[in-house]
Amino acid sequence: MKIFNTMTRQKEEFVPLEEGKVSMYVCGPTVYNLIHIGNARPMIVFDTFRRYLEYKGYDVNYVSNFTDVDDKIIKKANEEGVDPSVISERYIAECKKDMADMNVKPATTHPLATNEIQGMIDMISTLIEKGYAYAAADGTVYYRTRKFADYGKLSHKNLDDLQAGHRDIKVTGDLKEDSLDFVLWKPKKEGEPYWESPWCQGRPGWHIECSVMSKKYLGDEIDIHAGGEDLIFPHHENEIAQSEAANGVPFAKYWMHNGFLNINNQKMSKSLGNFFTVRDIEEKYDLQVLRFFMLSAHYRSPLNFSADLMEAAKNGLERILTAGSTLKRQMEAAADTQMSDAERASYEETAAYVEKFEAAMDDDANTADAVSAVFELVKYINTNASSDNSREYLQKLYERLNTLCDVLGIILEQKEELLDADIEALIKERTDAKKAKNFARADEIRDQLKNMGILLEDTREGVKWKRA
Repeated sequence: MKIFNTMTRQKEEFVPLEEGKVSMYVCGPTVYNLIHIGNARPMIVFDTFRRYLEYKGYDVNYVSNFTDVDDKIIKKANEEGVDPSVISERYIAECKKDMADMNVKPATTHPLATNEIQGMIDMISTLIEKGYAYAAADGTVYYRTRKFADYGKLSHKNLDDLQAGHRDIKVTGDLKEDSLDFVLWKPKKEGEPYWESPWCQGRPGWHIECSVMSKKYLGDEIDIHAGGEDLIFPHHENEIAQSEAANGVPFAKYWMHNGFLNINNQKMSKSLGNFFTVRDIEEKYDLQVLRFFMLSAHYRSPLNFSADLMEAAKNGLERILTAGSTLKRQMEAAADTQMSDAERASYEETAAYVEKFEAAMDDDANTADAVSAVFELVKYINTNASSDNSREYLQKLYERLNTLCDVLGIILEQKEELLDADIEALIKERTDAKKAKNFARADEIRDQLKNMGILLEDTREGVKWKRA
């Protein structure tokens, strides 16, 4: 299996630090709002890669953090007049719900920045002792970027070029020794949460969080560090500088980064009105469609999001799901007999599609080609399976298709379709509950229907519904 390593800019054979085990860290979201579809891409693609590693027999320790203290969280907390923890806890819960709806497996550990403050203070203290960091007069602690000889090795940026880009930037109070130095710890401002430290009452910089959480849950040196390509510089570059200076060993053996997500060939932006949360998409599509769409391109390629492409993804996914449900019906109708020799030979032919699938995933997690292999298997099944076959043969085909779908995070086992009459009955119950001011039950029914793919709209004419 080969992985494109951002550090070396080439595909490299994957050899874990410890045989049979993989340590993997993926930068998670800052939790101040609902996650958007740009956040969803690394969640889906690296979850799929993790699933493939597990399919190959690796024991994967998968760590993905939540940044739960940040300027944006504090701003939102102040706007609502609540403690920042109220905001972060709310959106961690919402994020976990979206992840579950996208069939993203929970990480082995989801550490929170606020639970790891002491570890950050300890690492900063180590960096000061080693001469890689210094405390300014106001208690801010900075990292001496120039002291780390390999700075820029991930982003392939030159320090002198970076310096040139900083010439016109005025440094507040001139507390930095060098304009390229970055913050490890910063003093509190009025109304902000803070922690005690040897330097001042304050909170950590963003970069130190991931260095500390990776070290605690995965060790000083890890196999894979992953995230969006927007994190290469400065976040991941700074992580390397901190971790390698503090720990004295290479930080990560392989670096994986997914490409940007564009909306109708434009960068996603609130100002352009093309900003979509995962919840926005869920109003129109089952999130399995979003997942399938994300896997339709190579993870390193830019991905363009549009209504047409989502419809294409929906149709493609339906082909696969229909093949699965058809096999299920055929199994029920088939004679409970064992495979004939001809069926056994036919089943063995499908191994070629598994080989194609694995070859694609072994080639830097090429999910687009892996999906193509699944479509080929579906075509073969549609041509060579019927209720006239033995149940064992049909069962084997279903299991083969289901195994490959599971690697992609596609749920082949479909929920039983609700009858219109059942939907109407639940809507009536909800309406009656609202009239009785039993809003908890009304909300419960709405959520129940939503989970079954039924979307409600309250209008003046009454409740309208549609299937997602």
